[in-house]
Amino acid sequence: MMKRLLLLLSAVVCLLPSAVLRSQDTATVKGVRIGLTYAPGTRPGVFIAPVSGPNADSVRVMLARDLDFGDRVTVIQSDGGEALTGTLNYPVYASLGAAAVVQASVTPAGSLHIVVHDVGGARVMDVVDYPLPAPALGGEWRIAVHRGSDEVERVVTGVKGIAATRTLFEREGSLWIVDADGSQAHAVAGTQGGLSPAWHPSGRYVAYDEMANTGHHTIVVRDLATGATHRSATRHTLNITPAFSPDGSTLAFAAGDDGTDIYSVAPLTDGSATRLSAGQGTLNTNPTFSPDGRQIAFTSGRLGHPEVYIMDADGTNPDLLTTTSFGDQLYRSDPDWSPDGRRVAFQSQISGVFQIMAINLRDRSVQAFTSEGRNEAPSWAPDSRHLLFTSTRSGTRQLWVLDTESGRTRQLTRVGNARMGAWSPRLDAAR
Repeated sequence: MMKRLLLLLSAVVCLLPSAVLRSQDTATVKGVRIGLTYAPGTRPGVFIAPVSGPNADSVRVMLARDLDFGDRVTVIQSDGGEALTGTLNYPVYASLGAAAVVQASVTPAGSLHIVVHDVGGARVMDVVDYPLPAPALGGEWRIAVHRGSDEVERVVTGVKGIAATRTLFEREGSLWIVDADGSQAHAVAGTQGGLSPAWHPSGRYVAYDEMANTGHHTIVVRDLATGATHRSATRHTLNITPAFSPDGSTLAFAAGDDGTDIYSVAPLTDGSATRLSAGQGTLNTNPTFSPDGRQIAFTSGRLGHPEVYIMDADGTNPDLLTTTSFGDQLYRSDPDWSPDGRRVAFQSQISGVFQIMAINLRDRSVQAFTSEGRNEAPSWAPDSRHLLFTSTRSGTRQLWVLDTESGRTRQLTRVGNARMGAWSPRLDAAR
């Protein structure tokens, strides 16, 4: 059926006046975006036209998959055909259910050229270009294509996508990185013994706790670009669960011997750490900053069981966040503060098995997201809509992604055992 529609569409295009797409592009005022109008609660249809240029099929597949994984649009694509080169016949695309058309090409200069059309308005909405680094189909080449997908999603929906992100996780004794679409998984050299990874807001540095053969844990900050490392340690045996502040100027972590407290230190320096919490011999771990950097949520066992607390970033005004009014066991831990500041995700023990939940900071209402298998260690995506978590639902521990609005889940990793996932910030670059 789609092939017949594509043939019809191509025939209509051939009958139209020959206006070259490039000349159509020049009529678009750069920086002025119209935006689509569609009913609340619906997902606009986006037609991905066949792509022209080197590695065209890979680009088309990536654009379609990225937009599908974003969960904000319905992807419509042909199953073949030539790239469109003439003026678009917008009513034909409207008949396919498309609110927008994405027309992409890889230029001879090696850039990804994308034109986004508003079908209802019968006009070009935006034109974007992203240089494609060598080698083709390599990691940075793919991130550049993902950036194009994210910009398309922003133009169509008003919300930037999360395709140009990566996740950091622990697999069988070392740290690994994988793209948000599940491709390009690779080990990070020199991270044997790495646990509880966290991203710097720049995306260039990562922090993790490194377990030595002696059982001691040290906080390590690694430069992903150069491989250089900086180790921070208190006088305590345990230095674990690091987290960067939103501006990257502070690194919070848990440290102690029999019990642990939350400490903070300036990363990449040899300055002394400042104790923030007063756990009185209990375990206080897993700090996570609010988006404005003014508060920290963390796990504490000061009530005799783990719960999630919030305190000011200087350690004052600690307050219990999770109450005992939900779940059947008193165990809530591993919080992660959403980038929009509205929710804190955490794991809660239900019938002896951890499940993923989130608490709304406005009214303290709680929403449960999982029930199948054992689900742990939530980490928010930059869009505050998707959650990364570790799950056993496939039979082994793997990373999964949840769309918290629709409930849709997808498996991100499939090899070995993966856990302790951390979602990166958007890996943006200048256009």
